[in-house]
Amino acid sequence: MVYSTPEQLSFHPVAGHTVRADFEGGTLSSDFGVLLLRGIDRQIGLTARLAAAIHDTRHPSYIDHPLRDLLAQRIYQIASGYADGNDANSLRRDPLFKLGVERPPLAPEQDLASAPTFSRLEHSVDRKDLYRLTEALGAHFVASYPEPPAAIVLDLDHTDDPTYGQQELVFYNHYYKNYCYLPLLIFEGLSGALVTACLRPGTRPIGAENAMILVRLLAFLRRHWPRTHILVRGDSHFATPEVIEVLAHRHRIDFVFGLAGNAVLLRHAAPVMQEARRLHQQRTALAQAHRACPPASSRLYDEFSYAAASWAEPWRVILKAEVMVAGDNPRFVVTSLGAPTPQWVYEEIYCARRNCENYIKAVKCDLHSDRTSATTFLANAMRLLLACAAYVLHHALRTQTLQQTALAHAQPSTVILTLFKVATQVKQYKDRILLHLPSSCPVKALLHRVTALLALVPLPVLNTS
Repeated sequence: MVYSTPEQLSFHPVAGHTVRADFEGGTLSSDFGVLLLRGIDRQIGLTARLAAAIHDTRHPSYIDHPLRDLLAQRIYQIASGYADGNDANSLRRDPLFKLGVERPPLAPEQDLASAPTFSRLEHSVDRKDLYRLTEALGAHFVASYPEPPAAIVLDLDHTDDPTYGQQELVFYNHYYKNYCYLPLLIFEGLSGALVTACLRPGTRPIGAENAMILVRLLAFLRRHWPRTHILVRGDSHFATPEVIEVLAHRHRIDFVFGLAGNAVLLRHAAPVMQEARRLHQQRTALAQAHRACPPASSRLYDEFSYAAASWAEPWRVILKAEVMVAGDNPRFVVTSLGAPTPQWVYEEIYCARRNCENYIKAVKCDLHSDRTSATTFLANAMRLLLACAAYVLHHALRTQTLQQTALAHAQPSTVILTLFKVATQVKQYKDRILLHLPSSCPVKALLHRVTALLALVPLPVLNTS
């Protein structure tokens, strides 16, 4: 008989007792949150919709892991904080991840997929699959509304995805001072819901490219919501003739874009800027007279009609004439909106797009959409969409189940640390599975609420045709 000493961890004595730890706990897991993700996924039908979008070329006789199970496992891993595909080599035997993919938790023959399987999946998708996946994300966004909304806001933004290898279509971007991809992410600005996303090379996007994406997206949304008012919002690199031409004079569609300053715009702004300087001097002198802190800035708003040489017609331009301690800070916005005041357009409509940065941060930093280290561009595009799907699950959990709780506005990383990472012992009997959580669990009441809500909501009948 061969005897072996189990690997142990050593600690300083406590109250006269030696302290040792080993890895012989057996059927324990630290990822109770997988079951919450499974509950949300079964309600909204996300992974089933995504699986229907991919043409599975594998021979049925050699399939151990159906495509929906593969996507569910990978997306649940990302949504639980495991960014790398290599994590599957350990998590494939985790009892809660097996439960999440609806397999018996303690049966060795029911182990989940390993990292090489996910690598083959990521490298097997083609351009048509990726296009259908982006459409599937858009279809889920539409299906998340019980009825057509009166208005939505489409926030467009690109974000840098630094790369450190020889991936396809990686280019040096002078603005970010790095070799990178520059993916486009589109969110609904009022709710934070992800509409769709696509990976693109690291070069600066041109107007024709942005216009092509908008044409397809708006046509897709119009097929489902013919009477919904759509506001398209973005920073100055979207204010190109091609994009404006796509949006101009379309029924129930408006736009608000930042506008880069030039000599003509600064000449229009000069009188208002001079008035803003006088206002700032007066406020500063008044503060000094009362021995108060001087104002950090003074702002005035104005508007005028302007047409760049490449535009087909003039549009309304909003001016924010701001004077700060460091100097003048004029800002311009071009819009098709006619009714709101200049201050309202700039502060309440345009500046509200800063929330899009928080949504991108959640996808990029919390759910690691920037793990695009595969060799091929298409495989990296697949990884981006998997991270976006994990964001969709977190958004649905937060907005549908965690409302009126302390986590109602939490970032995915906070939800993962607070709600998902709960130690669980799994026991399987002939007719039931028991999960034992810690008696001193600090989120016991919250878990009672969440699981009760997930159990009450009926499962949808998903049409993936």
